[in-house]
Amino acid sequence: MTPLEWTLLESTYVLRDQWITVRADKCRMPNGHVVEPYYVLERPDDWVHVVAVTDDQQVVLVRQYRHGIRQVILEIPGGAVELDGESHIEAARRELLEETGYGGGDFVQVGKVAPNPANQTNLLYTFVATGVRFLGHNHMDETEQIETVLVPVDQVVGLVKAGEFLQAMHVSSLFFALNRLGKL
Repeated sequence: MTPLEWTLLESTYVLRDQWITVRADKCRMPNGHVVEPYYVLERPDDWVHVVAVTDDQQVVLVRQYRHGIRQVILEIPGGAVELDGESHIEAARRELLEETGYGGGDFVQVGKVAPNPANQTNLLYTFVATGVRFLGHNHMDETEQIETVLVPVDQVVGLVKAGEFLQAMHVSSLFFALNRLGKL
């Protein structure tokens, strides 16, 4: 234990369902101050993002409604790693195909971040997929209505700078991917 770590004194589960678990912790800081409750969101799964690029240098993006901010926004494909032992790269391939109908190509992991390490337990893995192609219709979840959008890779940086990507983790993933692709 380092001098900065908190000591967990007690945990109580406030909510448990298939999507999220909310835990209320009682913690003692190194200076003796007790923090109670400190809410932690336990995610049962890691997440993946895919910055997919076709042979003609088009980035495969999605546009969908996000209820938290009540807006339709531009995003990169991604989602949760299945709990049945699916690897991160398998999840990235599956999510890209399910959401956009694009697949194939070469996938490489380029980033790993904690979406919100202050109170969330999962990690996000970013993949760049090059040489992807349209393989057929998408197979979305029942809660998804997604529009696939192709944007030239050279225009993606401008979209980020213009604030067209509102989701902070997507901006992070685009940074990793565009850096790997030599576009920064």
